[in-house]
Amino acid sequence: MEKPAEMTTSSTVLEKLRLKRQDNEFIMTPEGFTAGKGKFYNSEDLKIIKTFRFEGDSNPDDSSIIYLIEASDGLIGYSMDAYGAYSNHDDEGKYDEFIKQVVKEDRDVQAILD
Repeated sequence: MEKPAEMTTSSTVLEKLRLKRQDNEFIMTPEGFTAGKGKFYNSEDLKIIKTFRFEGDSNPDDSSIIYLIEASDGLIGYSMDAYGAYSNHDDEGKYDEFIKQVVKEDRDVQAILD
């Protein structure tokens, strides 16, 4: 499925989230994901409602992914990761295992970000 032209960079997606006040970054902690609001979420408390993948123009190693996530309490935010050796999670695979356990539900991007 082709991304709409306006969603071709990670900064564009993050800016759209900011404008909708949904730019809460979910961060991996030993207690689960948190968006910095004093609450922690287990994988069953979350849904990945959209995934955006970005590849570098000159180097395939410059690739990243943004997971757009909705929590069971309605909080919407994101988690961002780099592919492969450049992953920004130094947690011995806990982030990858956690994200694999989160239910995926591919929603229409315009319904989410417009």
